[in-house]
Amino acid sequence: MPRFHCDLPLVPGRLVELPADTARHATGALRMRDGDGLTLFNGDGAEYAGVLELRGSLAFARLTARSDPQRESPLRIVLAQGISSGERMDITLQKAVELGVVSIQPLMMRRTVVKLSDERAERRLRHWRGVVIAACEQCGRNHVPGVEEIRDASVWLRQVPQDYAYRFLLDPGGETGLGELPAPDGTALLLAGPEGGLDPVERDVAIRAGFRRIRLGPRILRTETAALAAIAAMQSRWGDFR
Repeated sequence: MPRFHCDLPLVPGRLVELPADTARHATGALRMRDGDGLTLFNGDGAEYAGVLELRGSLAFARLTARSDPQRESPLRIVLAQGISSGERMDITLQKAVELGVVSIQPLMMRRTVVKLSDERAERRLRHWRGVVIAACEQCGRNHVPGVEEIRDASVWLRQVPQDYAYRFLLDPGGETGLGELPAPDGTALLLAGPEGGLDPVERDVAIRAGFRRIRLGPRILRTETAALAAIAAMQSRWGDFR
């Protein structure tokens, strides 16, 4: 059944007008018709079954029931990702959501290829948040991971909150594999670099900030592969892939 994010209060028995973009997608790309079933979610953790009602150019959902499926991983992973260019960043965010991360922190790093003015950064941020919502629609998650404001990596590393007791830095030169670590007792913070990886200065700052250097086998992975491989491995070892 098609699922749509709808940033509105949702209550069974209520008739909800779908946002214009959602209505166009439902009736255009998906070719939905009057009376078809759908599911809405707004990020509160629940999902709401309903029926599509078309009235001229407007589309509504008549909500019929609420359910609370549990699709969140018991392993809480926050991804701090060095910004990569173009589709690479989109893929990283999309798949990280599917794999269960709870939040994403985009970081401008010394080796970040793309340069973002304030206006362009704001557009990128809106786009990435849209990518995350679309990923939730596809994978069935009813909690929408946050995409935080873009930060400069060197500044952010010096201000990492103390509640992140488990801090992992993906580094091909690391001496520890995930298989050698105990299960995190709390939120795990995973730091991944952009194209070209972390600059040595950033690596040193991260290590001083308490990040442990983790390797993922003998091969060097691309930026859009490294974080996703690590998250999948963490879910397999400690999360809900077991």
